[in-house]
Amino acid sequence: MNIAPSATPEPCVIVIFGASGDLTQRKLIPALYDLDRQGRLPERLCVLGVSRTAMSDEAFRERMLEGVKKFAASFDKAKWDSFCKRLHYHAGDSISPEIYAGLSKRINELGTQHNILRAGGMPNILFYLSVSPNLYEGIIANIGQAGLVAEGHRWCTVNAEKMPWQRIIIEKPFGTDLRTTISLNQALGRVFEEDATYRIDHYLGKELVQNILVMRFANTFFEPMWNRQYIDHVQVTAAETVGVGSRAANFYDTAGALRDMIQSHLLQVLALVAIEPPSVFDAAAIMREKIKLLNCSPTLSEQAAASAGVFGRYGPTASEPGYLQETGVDASRNTETYAAIKLMFDNWRWAGVPFFLRSGKKMAAKLTEVVVQFKKPPTNMFRHFDSAVADRPANRLIISIAPREGISLRIEGKVPGSGIKLASANLELDYLSAFGGEVIEAYGPLILDAIRGDRTLYKHRDEVEGGWRICEPFLHSPALRTGIDTYTPGSWGPNRADSLIAADAPDRQWHNP
Repeated sequence: MNIAPSATPEPCVIVIFGASGDLTQRKLIPALYDLDRQGRLPERLCVLGVSRTAMSDEAFRERMLEGVKKFAASFDKAKWDSFCKRLHYHAGDSISPEIYAGLSKRINELGTQHNILRAGGMPNILFYLSVSPNLYEGIIANIGQAGLVAEGHRWCTVNAEKMPWQRIIIEKPFGTDLRTTISLNQALGRVFEEDATYRIDHYLGKELVQNILVMRFANTFFEPMWNRQYIDHVQVTAAETVGVGSRAANFYDTAGALRDMIQSHLLQVLALVAIEPPSVFDAAAIMREKIKLLNCSPTLSEQAAASAGVFGRYGPTASEPGYLQETGVDASRNTETYAAIKLMFDNWRWAGVPFFLRSGKKMAAKLTEVVVQFKKPPTNMFRHFDSAVADRPANRLIISIAPREGISLRIEGKVPGSGIKLASANLELDYLSAFGGEVIEAYGPLILDAIRGDRTLYKHRDEVEGGWRICEPFLHSPALRTGIDTYTPGSWGPNRADSLIAADAPDRQWHNP
């Protein structure tokens, strides 16, 4: 059953498990503070941090203040003095069932203190799992066993508007492969309905990612060309200049570039580029189209995946270690810091059009973008005027997501003067310059959507499982896993990635600005 989201966010208690960790201090609380500073949070909303570290409410607020000063868009002491009264803390080990009686009591006490209790004496509750993924299933089971989720309340027809809701936000990774993802989804389904489950991908909170759908479907001229007849190929890139550093032992060495970036973030960006037009702009319609698209991608064998992908690993420099020299790295895992894959979709719109996805550490530039490469005109009527005219580049649309937000369209034009001389020029749209507004941390709007009950920018379980089905052959391909190329830090990755994109068309190249 699809529940329409609220027009305005409702009062609730946000319960953050793992509240003493890095994500809460760097992202979650600064994002909530920015929303409060802009007057976008419900007036009667509070946050309850839960973690094993012993801490008072005041100590928790002081720790969060450090994060807000450093990571919020701007800091206003008067606004902080007001906002910090919303922050509370409860010490306890979230995987221990024994703490949940006290946690339930504390939630209801805060509901009374902030005047947000609803029918049955419970407030609305938004659970946020900001913990290690191996703790997810245990915490979810404990929440259910403690009676913190009122099963079936969304179908109550008597005084339904007074019934409290309970929702849960899950951080990626959603499993480490298809099997563990199915297990996690089953654990969620035993406690929460699917429409109360919010699998967060902060990439989908970025303005330009959301703007992909607006660009495609609010402008008449894009859609007639958005198909195999006019588009040669599509590239989705997420490149970082930093290495793995201290994350190696705790996370990255068991994940790698494909799990960390492509299976999660880049497949979602690709889906928005490639889906069919949804009937309406709402969560159910968009999710249906994304699921349909992912189901159109053939499941490759591990042997076929080896010829449709490239793995790389950054090497050392005179002053910095290579990946294998990073603290905590186990060389036997053969973890990649760069991955590039080629995907195809067997549907009417995209048959024969390759989609190339790549992501890497210690690359030449920090860059997240989508490149839509159009086909060249079927004939070149200007080839007789100038030898330089004979092989002009095709039109190209670039959607820049980070670090700048903008759209660029490369077109061909005549150079002023006598004779026919062609040159390329870019039509540029800088998003903030054109439309104004304030840059908001992606987590803020996504949390607000969860409070409103809007899952448009969240993932359905079938999307996540479909993504793993596509990526698993690459993950488990022996040829890819043992044939990892070393690339120079500050480059655009291993040379074989150039061969991957050019395999079927020698003039295809990565966009490396």
